[in-house]
Amino acid sequence: MEGWNLTGARAGSSAAGQRPSARRSGGSQGGFPWEGPDTPAAASRDDDALSVSQAVELAAGALDALPTLTVIGEVTGFRGPNARSGHCYFQIKDDGAAVDCIIWRGVYGKRSFDLRDGMQVQFTGNFNLYKPTGRMSFVAKTFSLAGEGLLRQQVAALAEKLRREGLMDEARKRPIPAFCTRVAVVTSLSGAVIDDVKRTLRRRNPLVELVCVGAKVQGEGAPAELISGLGRAAAIMPAPDCILLVRGGGSYEDLMTFNDEALARAVASCPVPVVTGIGHEPDTSICDMVSDRRCSTPTAAAESVAPAMSDLADLLSSRGHRLALAASSRVEGARVQIEGLDGRISNAMASRLKGLGAALDAAASRPCLKSPQAIVERRRAELAQTADRLSASTSGFEVRGHALALASERLANQGRGLVRARSAELASSAASLEALSPLKVLARGYAIAYGESGVATRAASFAPGAPVRVRMADGDVYGSVTKVEMLDARASRHE
Repeated sequence: MEGWNLTGARAGSSAAGQRPSARRSGGSQGGFPWEGPDTPAAASRDDDALSVSQAVELAAGALDALPTLTVIGEVTGFRGPNARSGHCYFQIKDDGAAVDCIIWRGVYGKRSFDLRDGMQVQFTGNFNLYKPTGRMSFVAKTFSLAGEGLLRQQVAALAEKLRREGLMDEARKRPIPAFCTRVAVVTSLSGAVIDDVKRTLRRRNPLVELVCVGAKVQGEGAPAELISGLGRAAAIMPAPDCILLVRGGGSYEDLMTFNDEALARAVASCPVPVVTGIGHEPDTSICDMVSDRRCSTPTAAAESVAPAMSDLADLLSSRGHRLALAASSRVEGARVQIEGLDGRISNAMASRLKGLGAALDAAASRPCLKSPQAIVERRRAELAQTADRLSASTSGFEVRGHALALASERLANQGRGLVRARSAELASSAASLEALSPLKVLARGYAIAYGESGVATRAASFAPGAPVRVRMADGDVYGSVTKVEMLDARASRHE
């Protein structure tokens, strides 16, 4: 496609000021396409006019010819990343101009911080013309914080570091006494801030004792002086109830002293609670974040530690009224409670006494208590009747005893007769048994032979060599059989 350079000549023409003769009938040489043949550099012919696309192409070529630029400006109207494309669209501006800016998704994904309105940012990129709408934009290829924005990034990084260490935890921060009687203030003694603090304390509560410790609040060496001032204020004896660390308003760079890491750590480690009032309401420093109480201004810091006398009087009056109401309500409640307990006790005692009276009446109506003598007389009559029955039942004991003695005598006589007959019969049997006893036979010289199977009654029960036991009247004789001789054999031998 043919284009136009900034001089008006077509790209590829033989000379910078020359134009080809096609589609022209005459006119001066070296004119622009929109110049006519009859009035050079003024009127134009329809066939020499640029179309919108050609004009936009010409502008786009001119923008493409520009080198890579570095631009510093303030971000405004930031929209992004786009939910669908991921690109960011916004403007960058200064006091005199503004230009649309685009950051593609891939570039913004490599960022080290998020863009937002009001940030001073340095962009590097090229201008680009979107041909369908003819809108010019600056396409940023890289971007970084500039000026105050860089400082804010550094402060944010330090704040995150101290937050992770726990220096900003609310649980770590100490409470400030509601009624401070001794306050130390660390600030510049040459500015209006110290006068505002003195005037505020004098107006609100002249009983508060103020101890001033001077230190630089801006410039080189200010953080070290403030750290030393905090140490001197904490070492005051008797110790103050709190320390005011204050300074007036200023630019962000002026307040950078109170974003110093060493000063912030000194505030957090101070043995006395620290109240900060640095700058104005929108200003927030790292010292504000780690202090025990943050106030928007020095005056507000002084007011927070010194309640007004009129406020104290009103508070005491209100507390006294509330205390009286609470005491009256408590007494009334106790009275009602006591009356209720008294009624309950009276009812309980009446019920208890009534029960005990009924039990006493029942006991008193018993015969043993009404007429104890009647019980004795009744028992005496019962005992007399028992004695009569006992006497009647024992009157026949003598007759029965005599009959029993006679029966006993008869039984004894009968028993002796029976025993005598049986004794004679037993003696006869014993004599017969003794006459038949083997012991008597043995005593007369006889003996009993025992073999292996017991008493031997025949000689055939033995065999030569067999053991033999002979029972005699006074003992046993043991031996063995040497020979067995039968009576039949012996008789034959005699014959």
